[in-house]
Amino acid sequence: MKYYDKLIFELSKTGRRGYTLPACKWEDGLDGIPENLKRNHAPELPEVSEPDTVRHYVNLSNMNFGVDTGFYPLGSCTMKYNPRINEEMASHPGFSGLHPLQPAETVRGAMELYRILSDALCAVTGMSAFTLNPFAGAHGELTGLMIMRQYHFSKGDTKRTKIIVPDSAHGTNPASAAVCGLEVVQVKSTANGTVDVNDLKPLLDDTVAGIMMTNPNTLGLFESEISEIADLVHAAGGLLYYDGANMNALLGKVRPGDMGFDIMHLNLHKTFSTPHGGGGPGAGPVGVAGFLREYLPYPSVGADVSGGYTWAKGSHTAGRISGFHGNFGVLIKAYAYILMLGRQNVKNAGPYAVLAANYIKESLKDCYKLPIGSVCKHEFVFDGLADAPEGVTTLDVAKRLLDYGFHAPTIYFPLLFHQSIMIEPTETESVETLDAFIEAMRKIAGEAAENPEILKSAPHNTPVSRPDETQAAVHPILKYRRQS
Repeated sequence: MKYYDKLIFELSKTGRRGYTLPACKWEDGLDGIPENLKRNHAPELPEVSEPDTVRHYVNLSNMNFGVDTGFYPLGSCTMKYNPRINEEMASHPGFSGLHPLQPAETVRGAMELYRILSDALCAVTGMSAFTLNPFAGAHGELTGLMIMRQYHFSKGDTKRTKIIVPDSAHGTNPASAAVCGLEVVQVKSTANGTVDVNDLKPLLDDTVAGIMMTNPNTLGLFESEISEIADLVHAAGGLLYYDGANMNALLGKVRPGDMGFDIMHLNLHKTFSTPHGGGGPGAGPVGVAGFLREYLPYPSVGADVSGGYTWAKGSHTAGRISGFHGNFGVLIKAYAYILMLGRQNVKNAGPYAVLAANYIKESLKDCYKLPIGSVCKHEFVFDGLADAPEGVTTLDVAKRLLDYGFHAPTIYFPLLFHQSIMIEPTETESVETLDAFIEAMRKIAGEAAENPEILKSAPHNTPVSRPDETQAAVHPILKYRRQS
């Protein structure tokens, strides 16, 4: 092991310091703190020099893989390039220096951005109004379902406690429904991967609050029966909820509002290029049709008598779902991205994403099993290798791909196929990058046939090979303990 391969805790030597802090000004104030809240001894922290500290974190960062270092074909979560202009705008002092408790008259520029971004999202989606307050996509799902429940409750329709979810849905859909107190009812897919309308019909009665759908769905397929589904659900008194995780494929081509959806969320950190991964930050704005505008959570931005902006509250609001006004820095980045592309180029994002996905699919379908061969949208799913030797799995393919300098796609999801490999290239990758990825995937398929052990023992060139992920989750080491 090289010296700088060691963790910072292992480099610790008693007496080393990389900083000097000024003396505490409030030493006398400690007298008022209860004894049980005071430390009995100094915190056990690594003792290292400043160069060692800097090198430790720089080396860790060099071990990370991100969209800035290579191709990230991670299906279900669009890991697309984040333009640097977005970061510049979000760090502008006029935005970064604001406090959420400032009086409305002192933050009218930020409120105007909030309002214009909401209007832009309405134009893209066909919704009537948006709240930008939810902190992430799953938070947006919960918010949308709260609006759905509040709508039915306000009409005295308390029996509607069921939500229909396709068997191909994102896992957050049933989870959000359960948190909202709704009973999940599953609707099956047909052999072609879309919602089975015949299976849906008998599920619709006066206990159904609505249906949650992703379109295109998790298999990357457009739900071509959406108009009939919308008519059936509405006729039964239910509402349609649109999971916007896959909206990237439809930008400028189809709007959820025009399909018949009443409520939706958008993942700004996917569709509109704000940073994603590592637990956040994200943004999951929720849009609604006109008849649900007054059910949006508060505060929202409204007009005051002077023509400026004020914080508003709908007459049937579903309540407050965040401490303040969402992850405002993320909203700024999405706003900058939309303005940078403009009306015309926003319309190009979806078609280029669809083209890239179909290009990879058609180039690899002889090496990897393609369970549904129709034209896909932004993503598609293989069901493992076409001719997998005994013992070689999708996990082995994913691990070997790391040796070729590419992040692995999503694997073993969706659950409809046993060896799922979900690939989503996005519109931002060049044809040269796509060709290099295709070549690597073809080489891996050849290796599986000729030398399967090289896949089973992969990766060979990464800082960490195959950690025991179960033990890491069950027995995490969350704090430093000095080794005696």
